[in-house]
Order: sequence, then structure tokens, then C-alpha cells
Amino acid sequence: MKIYKDLYWSIISPQTLFRAWEIFKSDKRNKPDVAEFELNLEQNIFDLYRDLKNETYKHGPYRGFWIHDPKLRRIHKATVRDRVLHHAVFYVLNRIFEPTFINDSYSCRIGKGTHKGMEKVASMIRAVSKNHTHPCLALKCDVRRFFDSIDHNTLLEILGKKVKDKKVFNLLYEIIESFETSRPNLFERRGVPIGNLTSQVFANIYMNEFDQFMKHKLKVKNYARYTDDFVIVSDNKAYPEGLLEPIREFLKSRLHLDLHPKKIILKKHIQGVDFLGYVILPHHIKLRTKTKRKIPKKIRQSVARYKNGQINEVAMKSSLASYLGVLSHADTYEMTKSVRNLFWFWLNE
Repeated sequence: MKIYKDLYWSIISPQTLFRAWEIFKSDKRNKPDVAEFELNLEQNIFDLYRDLKNETYKHGPYRGFWIHDPKLRRIHKATVRDRVLHHAVFYVLNRIFEPTFINDSYSCRIGKGTHKGMEKVASMIRAVSKNHTHPCLALKCDVRRFFDSIDHNTLLEILGKKVKDKKVFNLLYEIIESFETSRPNLFERRGVPIGNLTSQVFANIYMNEFDQFMKHKLKVKNYARYTDDFVIVSDNKAYPEGLLEPIREFLKSRLHLDLHPKKIILKKHIQGVDFLGYVILPHHIKLRTKTKRKIPKKIRQSVARYKNGQINEVAMKSSLASYLGVLSHADTYEMTKSVRNLFWFWLNE
């Protein structure tokens, strides 16, 4: 296994921090805290660099708020200074761990994403069902309170297998320990904030342990995962049912995670497999009902923000294009026409 030393400079160098800033600010120029940071950009970046160089950096506090996406989620937002550092850390960590990930994990990876994940599950179903002519079932599961349950000690231990630079490890410790959601006892700290970019790569690194178990220990061929949601496709009911106990045991003993008991769903493929906002059916793909309801609402909000001067025209049209992209991966010809018409109506009303 390849290990990495002397990584600290690649994270903390002014060049890396300024590059991180450019990426971070790209869609946030109208945010007051971002604009304030930019007023004294060079001083702020070099102050951050000096703290990192002197190993005196301390992660700041978080601001918590709720969003509906579509379910209610608690988001924790770090300061701009900390989020710039998160981008620098993400850039380095992702290069190290990306080659270790399996092909069929789809969250927060270049060339992957929700559309690719859905298409992979649809492809597995077609293959197992022999183009929908034979029996096929899909087991869909997710982890209960995943981000809130990530165990700090376990995450640090996994990171420490490859990251042997003590300064980098101490920095990762500072970021991870800056947040916790629950503490079952005095010796356990858990949780990473959904709002952190670093949490995305931490989640992939953490769940890669599970992916490796699924592929190499249980040797599950037809398996795909997106964050904490995963699907197993089989031609018989007994096979996925037999996997549930070893899955539960591994998640609990190795990663201190639990399957959500109400979200273990085993269905025949002809009933439709609900995954990543889509329902995969024989010969066609539908949008999940909640997704259908969300898209017009989100587009109207985007138009309203544009009219109020909160975002520019490029951002508004980018939002529209994003939702049209979601629609393009399902059989939604009529809805796509409707969304386009509503967009122009709201823009010109």
C-alpha cells in the first residue's frame, strides 16, 4: 500500500490556498461573508498561511441552519477562512484516496454523480433480468444518520493508514474534532458536518472500507453506492436477504454504523427501483414524485433570487440547466416542456 509523507506544504502553500480560494468563491461572490473576506484577500490568505506554517491554526465555530432537500436537514456552515482551507485539504486528500475507491461508488467524484449511479443500477437490472425477461430483485438500503454517526477515531485510523505526515494528520485531527453531533460516552466523538467540503471526501474514505468488504469479502458483483445509499441486484430473493446480517455486522463492528431499519427495501424490478431521485422501471425511467414537485419550486426560487439581485443571470440559467439535466435522464418530455414554459413565464411576469 502506498503511503504519503511530506504533504503539508502541498496543502498550506500560498499557491494552493489562493487556488482553493478561486474554486471556493466561484459561485459565492454575492455572499456577504465571502465579499468581506475578499476585501482583504491577500492579508486573510497570508494570515491563514502563517497560522498553518506555525502550526497554530485553530478551526473556527460553525453556524447551524435547517434546509429542506427534500427532507429536513441540519447544515453547519464554517467560516470563509476555514472553508478555503477545506478546499485545499480536499484537493490533496482526493488525489491520494481516489485511486483506492471502487468504480461503483458515485458520490462526489469526477465523472460520477447521481445520473451515473442511477444509470449503473439500471444497467445492472437489465443485465441480471436479461433485458427484463427473467426474475430480478433489488435490495436498497441506507445508513441511519450517516454523517452524524461517523466515528472520529475510526476515521482518523483509516486516514492514518496512508497519511504518514504528522503535520497533515494533526491538521486533519483539528478539522475532524472541530465538530461533533453526539457522544455516547466520554471516549467517543462522532459526526462530520454536512456543510463541509471535507466531509464529502471523509465520507467516501470512510465508506470505502464498506465497499472493499462488499466487493472482496462478500464478493457482491452487482453493487452500487452513493454516499450511504446502496443497491444490490440479484436474480433471487435469498441472496440479498442472506447478505443483510454480515452487512449489519461489518457496519456495526468496523464503522460504528447501523442500517436504517425502515429503509431496507427488497423489490422485484418490475415494481420499480427508487434510487437517487429516479424510479427505474422496465423499459423506462421516471422521476421520483418528490423530485417532480421540487424542480418547479426550485426554479421559481432561482428566478425570484435573480429578480431580487441575489444572483446574476449566469447563475440563474445555470440552475435551470442543472434541473433540465436531471429531467433529461428520465422519460419527462412533457414535464421538460412545462418547466421551460414556466421559467419564461416567471421571468417575464
